[in-house]
Amino acid sequence: MAAGAPGPVDDSDDKGGLRAALGGLTTRGRSFLAAGVAAAVCAFVLGQDDLLRVGLLLAVLPLVCVTVLYRTRYRVAGSRRLSPSRVPAGSEARVHLRMDNVSRLHTGLLMLQDRVPYVLGPRPRFVLDRVEPGGVREVSYRVRSDLRGRYPLGPLQLRLSDPFGMCELTRSFSAYDTLVVIPRTEPLPALRLAGSASGYGDGTQRSLALAGEDDIIPRGYRHGDDLRRVHWRSTARYGELMVRREEQPQRARCTVLLDTRRIAYEGGGPGSAFEWAVSGAASALVHMLERGFAVRLLTDEGSAVPGEGSDGFAGSQESADSAGLMMDTLAVVDHSDGGGLSRAHDVLRGSNEGLLVAFFGDLDEEQASVAARMRRRSRGAVAFVLDSEDWALGGQRASPAAGRLRLLREAGWTAVAVPPGADLAGLWRQAGQDGSADRSSAAGATTGFSGGWS
Repeated sequence: MAAGAPGPVDDSDDKGGLRAALGGLTTRGRSFLAAGVAAAVCAFVLGQDDLLRVGLLLAVLPLVCVTVLYRTRYRVAGSRRLSPSRVPAGSEARVHLRMDNVSRLHTGLLMLQDRVPYVLGPRPRFVLDRVEPGGVREVSYRVRSDLRGRYPLGPLQLRLSDPFGMCELTRSFSAYDTLVVIPRTEPLPALRLAGSASGYGDGTQRSLALAGEDDIIPRGYRHGDDLRRVHWRSTARYGELMVRREEQPQRARCTVLLDTRRIAYEGGGPGSAFEWAVSGAASALVHMLERGFAVRLLTDEGSAVPGEGSDGFAGSQESADSAGLMMDTLAVVDHSDGGGLSRAHDVLRGSNEGLLVAFFGDLDEEQASVAARMRRRSRGAVAFVLDSEDWALGGQRASPAAGRLRLLREAGWTAVAVPPGADLAGLWRQAGQDGSADRSSAAGATTGFSGGWS
């Protein structure tokens, strides 16, 4: 049996020739073979010719089935389609399988099986009746996982069986697909940043570009510059040809920082503090992208995603691709072995941030100080602090992380404690209210979200 797309049939089952085919004998086939041999031996001992003929018939029948099935050469093409290929945890995806008979012969009975990781459910099995030449059969099944990750589907297996059920042979396609289970996301209320204005991401930052309004600061002439942009007053002042720089609005920036340190979290599973932090980071990313921000994902190890464009932020024309890349990263993110936030601090120190949204696990005094210093390069900073011990005890601690929250707030953060099983939308709204209260007490400060809703 041969196969078409998505890949050739794995011929590993053919290496042993007929020996491998004999290994495909079913319980019925082995029973017939054993009964035939026993009957032939008894007939030889007793001298019964009729019993010998019966024994030979019983023994030869499964061997004939093995030979016929082994020499059968079907040409079958198989393909798989995922709908969708990226699904949130707890949601279902449908897998569509298509089998095409590209030979000139009818196929026999085909048993179709797809390899699926156990976390997605049981292995789907289908029985396909005879497929006519050029015929097509389509089947589908559903998969679901409460655990995020990347799960391979396949390779697809076909099991051939003879009409008597004496032998079964398995052939495998070589190709497989990948289902990406991303963290759950939660819709968040829209909050307007302090000092925001209309435009990309309600931001006021500007950057150099190829067209736009004039900048009062000129620059040196470069080959290819339009001579109509020459700034004659500066040329006379500096004694060299100077041209006016040009600018255009740029989307406001947002960095979502995820603390993945192993020592910062206790427990595991879908309801753990770490999974809540991952889901919260995913929700924040989606929310800020929907509002038009240029967003990047940063971990405690200092790795930034998507890592393209200026300072690793998503480009204005690449939001969909960048969002998919960041979600794929969060789908497989795991605990890091690092013990500190210094690498993330170094990344933030080297760039001019817009808004910083952080999800922290347990912070000791040293790491809380490092986190506090991250605020210096940000226009606004919001921290969601999880106490893993409080999560492990089911929220029985009276005032978790009070000292760490106070230290962050003194540094300018809008810091919110995250109790076990908390609703992120409510905490997001609380962060907006806390930030508005801070600005009311200190006019002109921009330490969080503004009080208005957009």
